[in-house]
Amino acid sequence: MTVKKRSIPPKQNDELLKGAFEENFADFLRFLYPDADDIFDFSKSIQFMDKELLAIVPDRERKKGKRVADLLAKVFLKDGTEKYILLNAEIEGGDDAKFAERIYQYNYRIRDRYRISVATIAVYTGSHNQPKPSEYIDVVLDTSVHFRYRTYHIFDHSEKELLAMDNIFAFIAVACQKALLEGKIPDEELGENRLTIAKTLLRHDYDHDRIKNFLIFLKNFLYINDAEINRIFDEQIIQLSGGTIDMGVIEVVKKQAIEQGRLEERAKTAKLLREERAKAEADKLESALNFKKMGVPVEDIAKGLGLTVEQVEKLK
Repeated sequence: MTVKKRSIPPKQNDELLKGAFEENFADFLRFLYPDADDIFDFSKSIQFMDKELLAIVPDRERKKGKRVADLLAKVFLKDGTEKYILLNAEIEGGDDAKFAERIYQYNYRIRDRYRISVATIAVYTGSHNQPKPSEYIDVVLDTSVHFRYRTYHIFDHSEKELLAMDNIFAFIAVACQKALLEGKIPDEELGENRLTIAKTLLRHDYDHDRIKNFLIFLKNFLYINDAEINRIFDEQIIQLSGGTIDMGVIEVVKKQAIEQGRLEERAKTAKLLREERAKAEADKLESALNFKKMGVPVEDIAKGLGLTVEQVEKLK
């Protein structure tokens, strides 16, 4: 049997994983914290804060080709307080030597900007040998910083252990394990692995929409460019669901919704970036005016703040 190379774009895979985390974030917390229902008030909706995260971690700070799925979520605790949770999922490689320092920076930037406590969680989705730092330490003379955060690696549990759990995030972890086999095993074998995860999911009494969304994630995350294998998968899902889930119809509708969502998100992002640039420009002009009033030469102000001499001269 031929082992085919995967053809799904890596960025799309990142978006799929991020979407799966958002859809199942409550179960993700229950997976990590056995007493989650005593800690978190799940009667209040979890709010995802893409706009706030973008302001803290603009795209320009991401390394080219770096594959991450970041989320910032506002959750409510049973004691009535609200907290932020910063989730950083390191995709595949995840060998950034400065990773721990980077998420420490994200944490204190969010804390400083929004004046709220932030919990950081790192999920590693690479191979067994992937570096998995869980703390950042910096010492200068008598001053030290020791930042520890929660971590989870997809191989912290075996496939057997994960499939025995009653938690959708466990099945996401298995899907991540299997994704590492793409291009290394025959498509037929990968298709069987994908179907095993789907069958396990359908044995549980989850909400119908969540099941459909997970199956869409699964089929696209473990992407197989073989019409026959995909046809068998779709037929099996129809049979196992008693005809209530038709993957073909669902995928068309889902793709339309995703595309519409992407268009809306691009518009929001473009607006946010325009606002950020406008604010930065206004701040520079305000600083320039203050320096001008202090008697600093116009040429020095322009050079120091990246403005033109004409811009500084017009300030009053």
